[in-house]
This record gives sequence, structure tokens and C-alpha cells, in this order.
Amino acid sequence: MDIDHADPHEVAALRAAFDVDDGGESALGWEAVRAFEAEHGVVLPEPYRTFVAEISDGSYSGPPDFGLVSLANLPDDWGGEGQDRDLSKPFPLSEMWLWEDDPRPSEEIEPILEQVFDHGTIVLGTDGCGMNWHLVVTGPHRGHIWHITGEGATPFGAEFGFTSAESGFAGWVAHWAAGKPWYDAE
Repeated sequence: MDIDHADPHEVAALRAAFDVDDGGESALGWEAVRAFEAEHGVVLPEPYRTFVAEISDGSYSGPPDFGLVSLANLPDDWGGEGQDRDLSKPFPLSEMWLWEDDPRPSEEIEPILEQVFDHGTIVLGTDGCGMNWHLVVTGPHRGHIWHITGEGATPFGAEFGFTSAESGFAGWVAHWAAGKPWYDAE
């Protein structure tokens, strides 16, 4: 997973997976991507960065179940207003966390939860009922996809043991395009 350079093969696969044939009109363009990055103090990981600049800024066809939201937006089922989201602060997790089973007192859990939902990620979209897919843009897990729900957070990629898919945006999209269930590891 190269998050600093767009692989032409991955970009071609993304273009094919989304079947975008509008000449890039649905894409943001590089000027808008750089402006977003400057405003939020981040550099988007590749190949997502090239995807929103050259291919499409969101898609109704998915992934996930309710489509890919535009870069600066949140899914319709987002629980809060999103004003406290800070993309420049690092995403705090590096392994799965099921907070509903965490024995620590809520006073310890709540500050970390706020960071999980609001620091260092963009929200790619939702499977409904607050089950959102995030792309980490800041911190040690930069470039990885996470599934964050009301109960816990799970990293996406074969090395984490829940799926056979490759990590990152290109691996996540390829897994969806192949029609595989998200969590298909045996």
C-alpha cells in the first residue's frame, strides 16, 4: 500500500470500479483537493487523493451500501453536527476496539471515543444505522480504512484478520467491486 504515490494500475481499477464516464466532471480537481488539504492541515493518502481529484467526488453506486460521500461531507445518518471534527489530529487506534465490552469506566472511554469519531479521518460513507467507513488521513494508520459503529471500530485489511482484502482505499474498493462480503476471512 503506497499512500504517497498514485499507482496507475490502482487508479485505472478505481476508474473501472466506479464506471465514471463523465470526463472527470464529478471530480473535484487538484486545486479544490489542495485547498481542502490546506484548510484541514492534511495530505490525503493515495490513491484516494487522485480519485477525488480526477475521477469522482463521491458516488451513489457505492461502496459502501449507501454510496461514497463527497470529500467534505458526512453521511446522512451521522450522529452529530461534525463541527468538532479535526482531521489534523491523529486517529488514535491501531487495533480493533469494542468499547461496548470495555470494562473501564465511561469517564476513561469517552475522551478516546471522541477522538475515534472526530480525529484524523474522513468519512467515506455508511452502511446505515451509524455503521460508517472512515479513511485515516493522520496518524500511524494513515491510508487504512476503518469500520466504526456505535459499538466498536475495526480496521479493514487482510493483515488484521477480518477480511481477505488488501488494505487501503484501492483494496477496499476492489473487494467491493468483486462482490465480496466485507468480512470474509475464515
